[in-house]
Amino acid sequence: MKTNYRKVSIALVIALLTAFAVKAQQISVQDKSAGDAGRYENYDVTSNRDGKQVEKLQTNWNNKQYKMELVNDKMTALYVEGEKIPAADWGKYSKVIAEIREQIRKDKIQAKLDQAQAKRDQQQAVKDEEQAKRDQEQALRDQAEAKVAQEQAVNDQIQAKRDQEQAVRDQEQAKKDQEQARLDQIQAKKDQEQAAEDQHLMKQMIADLIADKIVPDEESLKEVTLNADEMTVNGVKQPDAVYQKYKTKYNRFALGDFSYGNEQSNYRGIHMSRQER
Repeated sequence: MKTNYRKVSIALVIALLTAFAVKAQQISVQDKSAGDAGRYENYDVTSNRDGKQVEKLQTNWNNKQYKMELVNDKMTALYVEGEKIPAADWGKYSKVIAEIREQIRKDKIQAKLDQAQAKRDQQQAVKDEEQAKRDQEQALRDQAEAKVAQEQAVNDQIQAKRDQEQAVRDQEQAKKDQEQARLDQIQAKKDQEQAAEDQHLMKQMIADLIADKIVPDEESLKEVTLNADEMTVNGVKQPDAVYQKYKTKYNRFALGDFSYGNEQSNYRGIHMSRQER
C-alpha cells in the first residue's frame, strides 16, 4: 500500500509543474529548431510503503510522447508513443532520456528558484501592504494635523484681533487711570489739608471742653461724639444748651457724625462716617 505525499508537498509539486509547463511553452515558441513544438509534461512524485520515491513523467518531446517511471531516481519503466520499451532497448533512447531528465533537473532547480522568488515577492507584498497602511495612517495624521494647524491659525488671528482691541482698551484705561491718579493726588492733598484742619478744630474743642469745665484736662477726655441729634462726652449726654453751642461752633463735626477717641484700649483719633466737602 502506497502513502501519497501530495498533500504534504503540494506547493512544491504545483511549482514544479508550473515551471515545467512554462518552460515547455517557452521552448515551443522560442526554439522551434529544437523540434519540440507542442511539448507538454505531466509530472508526479509519490512514495511507496518502503519510503522509496516514485516519479512518473509523461512528456511530448520532439513530437513523440514519452512516459517514464523512476524509483529513487532510477528508471524502472519507459513508454514511447504508448508502447512499453523493454529495458534491453533503453539504450536506443539514452540520449533523449538524458535530455528529458536534464530538463527535469533544470526545471526542479528553476521551480525552487521560482518558489523562493514567489516567497520573496509575497513577503515584499506584505511589506508593501504594511507600508501602504502606514502611509495611509500617516496621511490621516497629517490631514488631522493640518486641520488643527488651520484651526489654530484662525484662532490665532481671532486672538490677535482681541489682543489688539484689548491693547486699545488698556491704553484708554491707562489714560483714565492716569487722570484718576491726578484727581486722587488732588483729593489726597485736600484730605491732608482737611485732616490738618480737623486736628486744629479738635484742639479748639478740647480747649472749649476744659474751659466749660466739662472735663478737667485733656487726659480726662476719653470720648466725644457729636451729630445732628446729640453730643456726648465720656459717654454722658450733654445738656441741650451745650449741644447747641458745640453744634453751632463745630457744625462740620455735627454734620459728619463725629466721634473722637483718646483711649489706648479702644480707639484714638477723629472718626467721621460722612463728610461734607
